[in-house]
Amino acid sequence: MREFLSASDVIDHDHPAVRSLAAELAGDRDPVDVAAHCFRWVRDNIRHSLDCGDDAVTLAASDVLRHGTGLCYAKSHLLAALLRANGVACGFVYQRLAMDDDGRSFCLHGLNAVWLADQGWYRIDPRGNRDAIHADFDPPREKLAFATALPGERTIDGVFADPLPVVVSALQRFANMREMAENLPDWTQA
Repeated sequence: MREFLSASDVIDHDHPAVRSLAAELAGDRDPVDVAAHCFRWVRDNIRHSLDCGDDAVTLAASDVLRHGTGLCYAKSHLLAALLRANGVACGFVYQRLAMDDDGRSFCLHGLNAVWLADQGWYRIDPRGNRDAIHADFDPPREKLAFATALPGERTIDGVFADPLPVVVSALQRFANMREMAENLPDWTQA
């Protein structure tokens, strides 16, 4: 479980601003309440880049916090950093979603899984709510932003300790959100 608590260049929970916010959000709460509080803070306070029209492409948790914006992947990086800073194991989960109603093109959607002692891995989606999207923290029920329904859509098996390399590479490669939105990563492995 140690790998789900570690820091990295992307999940930089040792950054002073991330640690400060993590401590503020934790207070004297138990781990489940810490997870819920951190989840709701990221979901509600960090804007989804495409929803708000922000051109910044953020990757590291500290950059997401500094800019106040990020794609689903980046928001999941910040949530993982806040939880890990508070000693709550957190990993990454991905869904392969159609980008159109016909299922002709696909992209990955990034979210998190948090370890809850009484139920194991519980998936949470800090993407941010808007019309027709309402993700929440309500164990044991999962309330994710998207359901996989079209042929080719699916939830990728497993919980990853680190963000997928294809996601990190895309966030590093594109200089602005327009380029990034035209090149969202996909997962074609079985």
